Amino acid sequence: MLGASSVFAYDFFEYEPPHHDVPQQMNAPRIPDYVVFAGDTISLKRYDLRQRFDREILAFTYMHSTTYLLIKRAKIYFPLIEPTLARDSVPDDFKYLALIESYFNPRVVSPAKAAGIWQFMASTAQQYGLEVNEQVDERFNLEKSTEAACKYLKHSYELYHDWATVAASYNIGTTRLSKELEMQHVSSALDLYLNEETSRYVFRILAAKAILSNPQQYGFNLLDSDYYLPVETRVVEVNTSVDNWADWAIEHGTTYAHLKNFNYWIRDRKLDNPQGKTYFVKIPVLK
Repeated sequence: MLGASSVFAYDFFEYEPPHHDVPQQMNAPRIPDYVVFAGDTISLKRYDLRQRFDREILAFTYMHSTTYLLIKRAKIYFPLIEPTLARDSVPDDFKYLALIESYFNPRVVSPAKAAGIWQFMASTAQQYGLEVNEQVDERFNLEKSTEAACKYLKHSYELYHDWATVAASYNIGTTRLSKELEMQHVSSALDLYLNEETSRYVFRILAAKAILSNPQQYGFNLLDSDYYLPVETRVVEVNTSVDNWADWAIEHGTTYAHLKNFNYWIRDRKLDNPQGKTYFVKIPVLK
């Protein structure tokens, strides 16, 4: 015991950490004078808009592992989202809204019970035509939830005629947003005094666009082989009940795990389907 105590005392009182002549280098990301979102130019010369953008750029730039994952995952999800946005005449930049909503985690459920890539609440999802019950939850169906998100965004644009304000409404809801616009006598969400989450929301989208549009500019260097890529799938139509999805998966040449990974909308071990609705089940083609 004495020997151990002596060693501890020596280490504690006489050890000197190495000195570094040059501290770790940290560079502040450059903040542009303006950014473009959904075709609209947003000036960042005003002090508060510049600082709000700067905060989110700093967060993404120095949250390295998470931002790398977002850049990698975007290669999977952007190509799946972009065609629906284009078909429904919603600006392509709203794919960045989906990114910050879910960080492209297809299984994510928020503490408030919003679910899926587009983070719909159950009531809102059903309002926009998605099926949500114990066996099927189409909030986890990327194609259908993207279509529902487009309906919401277009409806919001009819109210505000400003895409940045539309983006803010996705976080706070049109009822609350319209009330705040009226009470504060402004027409843009960027001019509102709001809770911190919503105040940051649009600028997180803008920062995500800036970094994912040019990762190298912000210090994120990836080879083509580093990105995650979409997996080829085949589609099987199901218009009957399914007694056991694990058995069904084996019968169709896959596993329950792969079935779930490509069809998160399947929420139970079985499917009753009393109305004979047709569901499109994706099965990965693994090479």
